[in-house]
Amino acid sequence: MVMNNESSPWQFDAKDLYVPITYDGNIVGLGKPKFATHVVELLADETRLRKALRLACADLIVKSGGDLNAVDQLMRQYLLRTERPKFGPRAIAALLRDRQQELDITDEEFVKFCDSYRLSRSALNNIFAGEGINDQVLGILSRIIGKSVEELIAVRDGHPPKV
Repeated sequence: MVMNNESSPWQFDAKDLYVPITYDGNIVGLGKPKFATHVVELLADETRLRKALRLACADLIVKSGGDLNAVDQLMRQYLLRTERPKFGPRAIAALLRDRQQELDITDEEFVKFCDSYRLSRSALNNIFAGEGINDQVLGILSRIIGKSVEELIAVRDGHPPKV
C-alpha cells in the first residue's frame, strides 16, 4: 500500500517493510518478512543439526572409550568429509553426479549414458571409488560433463587451468 499525498513529500510503501532478525535477543540483520522467515528456519535447522552431530560424536566417543574432549575434533572431521571436493578424482565424481542430476536420470540410466560415450561401468565405478583418472579417460569425461579436457586436468590435478 502506498500512501501518496500530493501535498506532502512523505510517503511509504507497505510492501517494502523489513523485520529484524535476532539471535539471543540481539538484532543481527533485517529482511523482508518472507525472506526473514526462510533465513531463520534455515539457521535454526543448522543449529539443530550441529547439536545432533555433537550428540552423535559424543555417543560414539563414549562407546569407543575415548576422551570426550575430542568431540569438537571429531565433529570437524565429519564436517570436512561432507564438503564438496574441489580437486582430485572425487571432484570429478561430483561433476559426474551434477551431470546426472542435470539429465534427471537414474543411476542405471546414467551408467548406460556413460557407456554410450565409451566409459565403462567399471571405469565409472573406479572414478566414484576415488581411484586415479588417467589421461585417456579425460576426453570421454569432457564430452559427458561438458568441460574442456584442460579444465578436467586442473580439477583432477588440483591446479587452475593455464589460459
